[in-house]
Parts: sequence; structure tokens; C-alpha cells
Amino acid sequence: MENTTIQPNDILTKAETLRGTLSTSFRDEIVKSLYSEAEHIARRAVKTAKEKKYDLDQKIDRLVTSPITGLPIMLILLGIIIWLTVSGANIFSNAIANVLFGIGDWGRAFFNQIGMPWWITGFLWDGVYLGLAWVVSVMLPPMAIFFPAFTFLEDLGYLPRVAFNLDWLFKKTGAHGKQSLTMAMGFGCNAAGVVATRVIDSPRERLIAILTNNFVPCNGRFPTLIMLATVFVAAAFPPALTSFIAAGTVVSVVLIGVAFTFLMSWLLSKTILKGEASAFTLELPPYRRPNVMRILYTSLIDRTIFVLWRAMQTAAPAGAIIWILANIHVGDSNLARMIADWLNPFGLLLGLDGVILLAYIIAIPANEIVVPTMMMVYMGAGMMVNGPGTSAGIFDLLVHGHGWTMLTAVNLMLFALLHNPCATTIITIYKETKSYKWATVSVLITLGTAFLVTFLTASFARLMGWVI
Repeated sequence: MENTTIQPNDILTKAETLRGTLSTSFRDEIVKSLYSEAEHIARRAVKTAKEKKYDLDQKIDRLVTSPITGLPIMLILLGIIIWLTVSGANIFSNAIANVLFGIGDWGRAFFNQIGMPWWITGFLWDGVYLGLAWVVSVMLPPMAIFFPAFTFLEDLGYLPRVAFNLDWLFKKTGAHGKQSLTMAMGFGCNAAGVVATRVIDSPRERLIAILTNNFVPCNGRFPTLIMLATVFVAAAFPPALTSFIAAGTVVSVVLIGVAFTFLMSWLLSKTILKGEASAFTLELPPYRRPNVMRILYTSLIDRTIFVLWRAMQTAAPAGAIIWILANIHVGDSNLARMIADWLNPFGLLLGLDGVILLAYIIAIPANEIVVPTMMMVYMGAGMMVNGPGTSAGIFDLLVHGHGWTMLTAVNLMLFALLHNPCATTIITIYKETKSYKWATVSVLITLGTAFLVTFLTASFARLMGWVI
């Protein structure tokens, strides 16, 4: 009988043939088999004084990881955190703004007293300084609330349960379950969410997480969403319900962003980033008592101060640019108004206007200055201002003064949710991918989606006669 020598290539060819016959859940079945065998061995080898059907961790996990109750619990916790952020940030933002704008008034008066030329005074105090003041007053309070709440859940041991609950959804899109953790970090700052993708081992799936992280609104976009939710939605309800309605509206917008994250992850995994989803085996850690000092240090020093400093570095030149545009006059108008008028036809096509598009161009370095830039141009001011103050005043300025409709408010919410990353996030994407190509792709994907969605929404609303 002739001996047949099996070559390594024969084994690889056979393995490749058999691979096509396996079910899509074969990795899960292997992991389940390993854990089942390990549990069987442990029961035979380990004796316990008292058998417990379920300990406390298991009882909690039966609720928070259940297919029925797991996702509702996640939504409730997200709603609570956003409500705390919305209601608390407004109070502290106003207090910080009053202090910082007061310092700006003092600095401006001092420069005038010593005879400094008006353009130096205006450029430094009304441009650079007020741009920084807006970023700090708008960005610091929500981050100081959101990051500790997020870090508390992280320290408690809940976030791995979030990844567990969302793993099957990300797997269906061809992405990785750990993307849910990076997506959650994006609520605080998209740049931080991009850095957090380092927990994903697969380069392909990590790139998907990087390119789609911007569909989750960060703290810089919350002021615009909160303003619109409060002025155009919550204003129709009793004052006692305002914060709850505004928070509910913002949560709804966030869920739309999550839906776009899944959609774009699926499209990327089927086109330019084709590949098979890698196995994700997650051993849920036990719940532990949160360490207050560690939470405060991680949330305030490692996250809040770090992100705020990077935002301030990009916000200073943005404040300078908008001051220059507002104070260079050509005839009876200034450059800011002229550029806004030039952009207006394209803005109207998207259900927006030229001032909104100008504000987003100026705010590429930092999304926090979108609202003050719009108010500045609408009010014809030469520097960033606090605006009309009350919701009724803002509503009157936007609707009666500049022709806003409900379509404008809805499309601005969608544009604020879907538009391109800020400069800080773009730079972070480049540093994480070491590629100008992927940093550019991230801008094209998000901005293209924002243009397409707002155009379709505006066209459909006008076709149905819903523009009011």
C-alpha cells in the first residue's frame, strides 16, 4: 500500500473548504463550549460550603444584560445623564459666562484707558478672548457633569455590560462590539472617542469605529441641540416640564445618531472596509464599589481638562477670524454678512440659511462657538454676545427677525448631529491612523451625510407643504 504524505498546503486547502460550511456563530459556539467545559471541570474539582443559585452580580446581570430589559435600562441611564447635563450645565454655564465676560469688559476698558489702538483691543479681547470665554463657559459645565457620570458607570463595572448588550448589533453591521464603548466616550468628546478605539485589536474594525464616531454628538454640539430643543420644542410645554422635554428631545436626536452609526458601519464593512467581524469574547467583571477619588481624577483631570485645553487651542484662532470678518466693512455691510448672503442660496436648499453655514465654517476648530457666531451675525454685532437671553427673545430673533421655520430648527438639529468633525477630532484621527487619507474620508463621510439628509428632509417637507 502506497504511503501518502500530507502536505501543509493540503491542510490549509481543506480548512478553507470546511470554513465555508461553518455557521456565522461558530466562534460563539466554540467559546460557549470552552466555558461550559471549564464550568464542568470546576464543579468537579471545587467544593463550596454552600451552593448559591445566583449571587448578587448574577441577579443584577439578569436584568441589565437581558434581551428584554437590557436596552431599556441603557436608554433610561442615558436619559438621566443627559437630563443632568442639560439642567445642570445651563446654570453653571451662565455663571461662568458672567464671570469671564466681566473679565473681558475689564480688559477692554484697561486697554482703552492706556490708549491701545481699537483694532488691537478688539482683536485680542473681542475676538481671541471672547472666543475662548465662550468655549470654556459652554464646554466646561457639561463635561464636568457628563464625564464624572460616565466614569462612575465605568468604575462601577457597567460599561462592559453596554458592550455586551450592543455586541450583536455591531456584529450585524460587520463591526466590533467594543465600538459601543468608544461610541459612549464620543458623547463627552469625539476626539476622546477616537483615542478610545485603541481597545479594538482589529485594524479594520478600529478604523470603522474611528470613521463613525462623529455621528455621536459631543459636548460641543449639545449647546446647539439644547438651544433648539428648548426654544422650539420645550417652549410649548409648561415651565416645570421644560428640562424634561428638552432632555427627551436631545435623547431622540442622540438615538438618530446611533442609528446612523450602525448604518454607516454596515456600509463601510460592505464597501471600502470589507471583512469578517472578529470574535469578541467578553468576560463580565464583577461590580465594584466606585472609588470617588479615582472618578474625580480620571473625569476632571484626564478627560475634562485635557479635552478643554485642546478645544481652547483651536477656539482662539476661530474667535479671531469671526471678529475680523465682522469688523471689516465693505460699503454698508461687513465680510461676515456678505459671505452669509453668498452662502444663503445653498443654505436654503438644505433647509438652513447662509448664516448657519458660515457659523459652521467658522466653528470647524470648535463647535462650541456655533451659537454665539450665529447670534453675532444675526444681531449685527462686532463681537460675540450673549444673545437675546430668554427663549422667547431667541425665538423672536430667529423666527420673526430672520425667517426661521420649524424646518430650519429640525434641519439644524440634523446638521449639528451629522456634520464634519471639529479640528481637534480631525487632528486626532490623523494621529491615530497616521493617514491624511482616512482623516479626509472622515470629513467627506460625515459632511456628505449631513448635506444629503438635510436636502432630502427639506425637499420632502416642502413637497408635503410642512414648512411652517
